[in-house]
Amino acid sequence: MNPAEAATLHARAFPAEEAWGPDAIALMLEMPGAFGVLRPGIGFVLARVAADEAEILTLAVVPEARRTGQGGALLAAAMAGALARGAAAMFLEVSERNLAARALYAAAGFGEIGRRRRYYPDGADALVLRRGLNEARQSS
Repeated sequence: MNPAEAATLHARAFPAEEAWGPDAIALMLEMPGAFGVLRPGIGFVLARVAADEAEILTLAVVPEARRTGQGGALLAAAMAGALARGAAAMFLEVSERNLAARALYAAAGFGEIGRRRRYYPDGADALVLRRGLNEARQSS
């Protein structure tokens, strides 16, 4: 994955104060167990696997490609990649205010297991979500 291309997509998908630059993305990709899926011009997902747990680090879809199934496809690719790398469960954090992302994750079978108070720069709480990867209900 090209960190510069991913950073451009991230900047288009997130508010300026939350956007990751190419150096941050490159550092994420260098972490043990990290992997990414890039759809040029559309979006990308970064995830990592440690032991039998996986974590979505970020999922970005540019505004004009939202509500077209791209986020679900990226999420499914991350879950498949994590499962192939030995993960049994996937975790992620999402802003309580990001209703579209919350709907995407709920449709994919993620459930809330915790909350990080005032986690985001705008003061919003982060909801900690989890989904088993061996469950019969897989997102596509």
